[in-house]
Formats: sequence, C-alpha cells, structure tokens
Amino acid sequence: MNGSTATLLSDIRADRPVTASVSTSGDKPADGLLVAAARRGDVKAFESLYRLHCSKVMGLCLRMTRQHDVAEDCVQQTFIKAWRNLGTFEGRSAFSTWLHTIAVHVVMGHLRSQKPWLTVSTTVADDEPSPYDESMEQDTGQIIDIEHALMTLPEGARCVVVLQAIYGYSHEEVAGMLGIAVGTCKAQLHRARRLLRTRLDIGEQQ
Repeated sequence: MNGSTATLLSDIRADRPVTASVSTSGDKPADGLLVAAARRGDVKAFESLYRLHCSKVMGLCLRMTRQHDVAEDCVQQTFIKAWRNLGTFEGRSAFSTWLHTIAVHVVMGHLRSQKPWLTVSTTVADDEPSPYDESMEQDTGQIIDIEHALMTLPEGARCVVVLQAIYGYSHEEVAGMLGIAVGTCKAQLHRARRLLRTRLDIGEQQ
C-alpha cells in the first residue's frame, strides 16, 4: 500500500476521523512558472505540467472508475480540457486542485453516461456493494488490501472517500467538485468508513 492508503487504513482501525493524506494547499514551486508559460501558448511547458501531475490524476481516475482503460481515457480528456481551458485558470486555487476538479467532472460524466440515473447524493442509503471481480479477493476470501476494498464501494461513497481521505480535500472542496451538499459529503464519508471496516473485517473499537 502507498502512504495515503496506509494512513486511511490506520484511521479506520483506530476508529478516528480520516485525515487528509495529501496536501493540496499549494502547487509545486515549478507549477506557477509552467502555468504562466503554458497560458502564453508554450506547449512544452504544458507537457512538463502533464509529467508532473499525470500520475496523481491517473490514480484519481483509476480509483473512481475501477477500470484502467477507462481511467486512461479520462486522464487524456482531463489534460485536453485543461489545455483548452487554461485561460480560465485564475490561480485562486492550486493548479493541482483545478486539474483534479476537471478530472472529477470527466469521470462523473463517464459514470453518468454508463448509469444515467447515477448521482452521488442518491446513493447514501444504498448499502449494496459495487460489483467486483473475484480476483480482488485473496484465497482466504477476505479483502485485506484497502485499495481493493475501495474498489468495492458504491460510486458515491467511493468518490467521496478517494477525494477526501486519499487526496486530502476538505468536505467543502469535495462537495464543490461533486456538486453535492457538504452534509451529503460527510454522510458519504461516514458510510464509506463503515463499509470499509466491514470489507476489511475490522471490528468496532470499544
């Protein structure tokens, strides 16, 4: 497991509120100069931004879609949209936050195209797990890898826990990205933690 998922697992085991595992409060020092150059039409500067941020955007898309080929398509669409709309980036948030917001919109667009009825807010009361392959489980039949456990969460809960607990965004930021109320975001995160405890066979702390 990477550091982010390890921290999430530690929080779940201790039955404490999940903590932000990745700082998104600011960009890498190079981002500001590269963004400025890219906004002037410097393609090489944008290629550098792509190399700096591609892996995290891919991780985000993969965790949300659960399909590698779909995630790759979403990453490509994300950076195409970012390039075309770079002039609208005003620097009020970190470039990474702006980029991740685009990625979330691309992913949610894909998910809704597959399931037109899907909205994050309508799945709060639904405890049915998403379908997953038997290969996600070990021979013992128990899911012990939190990345695999994340894949079994319903879309709504999975999207919230990935953005809040793995990528470190606040409830307000996640709610804005997904177009839901902050209260719904908190409810989905609570639900995700409960489902993950069940998936990982972690008992309630006394």
